Amino acid sequence: MKRSLVSLAYALGLPVVLVTVWWLATRDATSIFVPRPTELVAELVGTWAGERLFTDVLPSLARFAAGTGAAIVLGILVGLVTGLNSGLRAFCEPVFEFFRAIPPPVLIPVFGLVIGVSDSMKVAVIVAGAVWPVLLNTVEGVRAVDAVQTETSRAYGIHGFNRVRYQILPAAAPQILAGVRQALPIGIVLMVISEMFFSSSGLGFSIIQFQRRFAVPEMWSGILVLGLVGIAVSIVFTMVERRVLHWYHGLKELDNAS
Repeated sequence: MKRSLVSLAYALGLPVVLVTVWWLATRDATSIFVPRPTELVAELVGTWAGERLFTDVLPSLARFAAGTGAAIVLGILVGLVTGLNSGLRAFCEPVFEFFRAIPPPVLIPVFGLVIGVSDSMKVAVIVAGAVWPVLLNTVEGVRAVDAVQTETSRAYGIHGFNRVRYQILPAAAPQILAGVRQALPIGIVLMVISEMFFSSSGLGFSIIQFQRRFAVPEMWSGILVLGLVGIAVSIVFTMVERRVLHWYHGLKELDNAS
């Protein structure tokens, strides 16, 4: 109980300090471009808790979930196939580096022409940017699998799919999840950017519309929603990571205790 309270205090300490500083800095300010914390909270509820929740927030979350989920699955599958074959890895590596170096936002006009102005285009933009951390970390995770484990698997006749399931994936899981952790904020960023172009709904579309209409408090409230989405995604990922890598965290605690 005491440990949980200490962790909660650490988690909330800096946000409380930042909000306090913000409140003190804007208490007597007359600028219309920076709202006070209380005004922003009221605007957040008034703007996003009604119809916009269904017309903008939920569609954005659906695009983020579809794009990032597809990027994770695609990155793990391609990374496994590439990491298990040294010849294929050498063959594909220059192409991976080429496409990884292309900023995904520049692909938005291309995807808009090829795929069309639709949700599929926005999902494709998210996949194009979020797939690389997962793919490259999976390749490196598979490459780093312990050779003794591999020889032991062969000695016990574990081959093919069973080897991937019981040896490769568990051994590479820490690095794969490190790639997933990097892909999640990239997915949120690309969700917003893709909605700023060729879109009529979503958080990115609404924020840019508020900015063009000089609706400053509403614009800030949209940015706050994005931050809250990022926190929620991080919490969910941490819960999944602790469940998937419970054995890994147990080993780390034993190492730290010894």
